[in-house]
Amino acid sequence: METGSPHDTGTADAPKTPGTADVPAADGGTAEPEWRALPPGLLKMRRLLLVVWLGLLTLAAALVPGLLAGPGWGAFAVLPLALLLWGWVMLERNWRSWRYAERSDDLLISRGVLWHEETVVPYGRMQLVEVTSGPVERHFGLASVQLHTAAAATDATIPGLDPAEAERLRDRLTELGEARSAGL
Repeated sequence: METGSPHDTGTADAPKTPGTADVPAADGGTAEPEWRALPPGLLKMRRLLLVVWLGLLTLAAALVPGLLAGPGWGAFAVLPLALLLWGWVMLERNWRSWRYAERSDDLLISRGVLWHEETVVPYGRMQLVEVTSGPVERHFGLASVQLHTAAAATDATIPGLDPAEAERLRDRLTELGEARSAGL
């Protein structure tokens, strides 16, 4: 997977092992965290779901008015097709916006196209880390990591990960969470 800033727009390739600590910068501060992108399988899955649902809606918008009111009304099928094209582009923009980074004391999750959101989850505040995978996700070889903290408002999810990476992340976050909470 590619690393960089949360706004990089390159395609994710092979996974890299993330840094587990912040690297000191030359000026005495800390360098940027090593950001990891989501795998392209998530984009593929979401686009397939978009095509299936809007394809069915397009057929319904063409057939129902066309059969009941006349062939001219079948032109309403253009609306779901336009929505499909717009959704195709927006899904990629949304997928590219998702990033996560492991730092020495917390996990960063960055997402959002119009409204950029960055969540910082301290390891010591994590109460539960779950790996989930529904039937569609399993078909595409994907899993999600759900983080539960003491404050329900700060729960966070990282969707569409490779199952091995999701399990590695779960184990690592659980280990770091136990170590940090024991030190409180």
